[in-house]
Amino acid sequence: MSLSYAMKESLAGFKRAKLSAIISIVTITISLLLLGIFAVVTIHTSRFIDTLRNKVEMEAFLQEPLSRQELATLKKRVAAIDGVKEIVYVSKEEAAKIFKDEFGEDISNVLDFNPLPASFKIFLNEGHKTASKAHNVNKRLLSLKGIESIKYRKELLELIDTRTATVHNLTLSLGLFISLSAIFLVSNTIRLAIYAKRQLIRTMELVGATPGFIRYPFLLEGIMQGFLGGIIATCILFLLLEYATPLLSVQFSEFIHMEPLFYLIVIIAGVFLGLVGSLISVARFIGIVTRS
Repeated sequence: MSLSYAMKESLAGFKRAKLSAIISIVTITISLLLLGIFAVVTIHTSRFIDTLRNKVEMEAFLQEPLSRQELATLKKRVAAIDGVKEIVYVSKEEAAKIFKDEFGEDISNVLDFNPLPASFKIFLNEGHKTASKAHNVNKRLLSLKGIESIKYRKELLELIDTRTATVHNLTLSLGLFISLSAIFLVSNTIRLAIYAKRQLIRTMELVGATPGFIRYPFLLEGIMQGFLGGIIATCILFLLLEYATPLLSVQFSEFIHMEPLFYLIVIIAGVFLGLVGSLISVARFIGIVTRS
């Protein structure tokens, strides 16, 4: 079967069921808009969460006194712990300077001695910036001789992990619901087109038309509906993100800028929804029509 014939039959299907085809395209468009907005929110929420995680660091306060050799040995042991990416040594003098920079007060003017201990600032690998893995690193650090105590934002990591799981589950559930709704409506549209051509389908089978010859135009019709819905949704999303948002806030528009690949994925998602909907409809209803 030639592509031109399939295209001709698909366009004919549009004309015979204009209302249902338009409803299907609008449904796919709305579905992709919602999915696109959820994707934008999810992507930028993930970026914000990663930014918060990157701000989390551990500070291991050292026992006193430690010789240079003991300090070097301890640093090697800390570096050998799984999940440790980088270690920065902060001496007592540096700690006093940091105190002065943050609080505007020289601690030597308050006390006759420097009570601030030396420490290691410890930065974790990307995969270890979670509450559970950071806790494991904390336990390993406390087991080392020479470390007095550990300070890190445990509660913040626990909050991030909880909120991340909630957002992920919510987005996945809503995205799945919207996608299934779009597939269902496309399937119903193609079913109506099949029913409208039932007499022609029977005749084509009687004269020996292959199943593929009968089905391809309906599959192409679903793909075309999905493609049109994807194009419309992409245009609306582009206008919203690139032109409408700057009217509200220039800084916010820079934050939610999306790459061209995102818009291409929206179009591909529309084609996928249309194809899956038409596949379901063709598989379920072509045989029913020919037997009736």
